[in-house]
Amino acid sequence: MRQPAPPNMSQPSLVSASTSAPEPHRIVIVGGGAGGLELATRLGDTVGKRGQAHITLVDRCRTHLWKPLLHEVAAGSMDLDDHELEYLAQARWHHFKYRLGALVGLDRKRKTIQLAPVFDDEGEVIIEARTVPYDTLVIAIGSVSNDFGTPGVAEHCISLDTQADAERFHKRLINNCMRAQAQPGPLQPGQLNVAIVGAGATGVELAAELHRTVRELAAFGLDKIEPERDIRITIIEAAPRILGALPQRVVDSAMKLLASLNVQVLVNERVTEVTAEGVKTASGQFIPARQVVWAAGIKGATILAHLDGLEVTRNNLLVVRQTLQTTLDDDIFAMGDCAACPWPAKDTLVPPRAQAAHQQATTLYKTLRRRLDGKPPLEYHYRDFGSLVSLGEYSTVGSLMGGLHRGSLLLEGFVASLMYKSLHQMHLVALHGWFKVTLDTLARMITRRTEPHIKLH
Repeated sequence: MRQPAPPNMSQPSLVSASTSAPEPHRIVIVGGGAGGLELATRLGDTVGKRGQAHITLVDRCRTHLWKPLLHEVAAGSMDLDDHELEYLAQARWHHFKYRLGALVGLDRKRKTIQLAPVFDDEGEVIIEARTVPYDTLVIAIGSVSNDFGTPGVAEHCISLDTQADAERFHKRLINNCMRAQAQPGPLQPGQLNVAIVGAGATGVELAAELHRTVRELAAFGLDKIEPERDIRITIIEAAPRILGALPQRVVDSAMKLLASLNVQVLVNERVTEVTAEGVKTASGQFIPARQVVWAAGIKGATILAHLDGLEVTRNNLLVVRQTLQTTLDDDIFAMGDCAACPWPAKDTLVPPRAQAAHQQATTLYKTLRRRLDGKPPLEYHYRDFGSLVSLGEYSTVGSLMGGLHRGSLLLEGFVASLMYKSLHQMHLVALHGWFKVTLDTLARMITRRTEPHIKLH
């Protein structure tokens, strides 16, 4: 019997060729803020877990904190170590990759982003500069403070853009109080005063939080400092009123409470210069203050104007269409504070709020799932649910829009405070789920009773 001829080994195997799977789609998200981290988590738990896509989150920091809480870190009423989230741990738990580094370049033709090298505190290189390839890119690096070219801001002000900024201000506040307690002579004019330039939510919330924490700090043995006499908090605003995005009745309520806290509010005062001794305004006023916080506006990071020709506004925000795709590249999306997203209903841009970032993350999650199936992207439409401003333990004010009623509803006191706290809880639930958030909340309620209510170092 004739034996069958041996297979021709020079020919490619049809079996191996037919079973080779295509490479998973590479989705890279730059920026681990509220929207970016929520998007990476949701994608990782679905398409990442099933191997349908490789999800990579890039951030210049190692940890995440919900940005609206930075004023509490700065004032010392929140310990960052107890509330920050490790990106590496979140990536491990939710099936995505985390890469440490700052975005410094983009090559749209090769579909790669460039990351800067990472250094340690001694200046030694930890991670060399490198490139990260992508098929779909989402830019969500947030915003930075806009000093409008005002002299002295870079040298003498702190902006609450990052956790490091908030911690730096808190340490400066503690050190100045310790110095005042130990010095032999009397306090100098403005030595412990705090000036806050900008009366948006950040500035107003910080002023109210500082009123409480500096008094608690003085109670811990700093008997030389009399807060009502030695510490003056001043808010300086160039516009005719504070909280410009909120209804007038909310503004009136906030002004009344700030007055009861002895917080000085100056409106229609444009800052012209900041010195080591205080703040100068266009009307000729000088506000003595050794500690100045700049919260007078935002803009996009400088790098956004140099991303391989992507269209930006004059404030360096990436211009996007209703689908959140950049105008010049359908494979690149932008979301959050760094995106100039249209709001057709108001004929303006979507405001830089946490609720907008959360909504955009939800839309992009659906869009990127559809993209994997070859379907067109969804359009994003902003829904304004109102705004809440926390005034520390004293009160919370704001307006609620939509839902069960028409127009806006003024909220104040306990109900407003409860809703303000629920916004942060909703963010945590998006990252961890209800079970873990519930356990963590109960644990914090217990440990809070055994700790000082302000950070003392």
